[in-house]
Amino acid sequence: MTFDYIKCPLNRYTFSVKPIRLWVESECEGKTLNLFAGKTCLKIDEVRNDLDPETPADFRLDALEFARTWTGEKFDTVLLDPPYAYRKSMEMYGGRVCSPFRQLKDELPRIMKANAKIITFGYHSNVMGKARGFDVEKIALFSHGGAIHDTIASVERRI
Repeated sequence: MTFDYIKCPLNRYTFSVKPIRLWVESECEGKTLNLFAGKTCLKIDEVRNDLDPETPADFRLDALEFARTWTGEKFDTVLLDPPYAYRKSMEMYGGRVCSPFRQLKDELPRIMKANAKIITFGYHSNVMGKARGFDVEKIALFSHGGAIHDTIASVERRI
């Protein structure tokens, strides 16, 4: 497992921060599902899903509903950058609560290719885990300085 440490500012839209965006773009492989896409379009082969009608997105489904109903080509990479806390979910999605994360993680392997990657962002290193058939390859810590919490990204490979 490798570890990346990157100092950068904080923004409510994670991928709008240039060092994070560049890191994510370099980690993604092939067809990528950006399940909580936000406002920043990445320079990758990305399928974008976001509940916010103000964001550029291909789909506007609850993340769990998207995972349960997707019948298209399986993904090489999945990006999970959900609101990191209940309060953030309420702020970012106009009072709509985001999908139960455990249920979402149980559904995602069905829409991922063998050997696919999943990159999960949050305040902690919450991962898919070996029980779901994944192994951690990399942890990235994005330090925002001062008393501001760090952002952690876990990169896992389906085994």
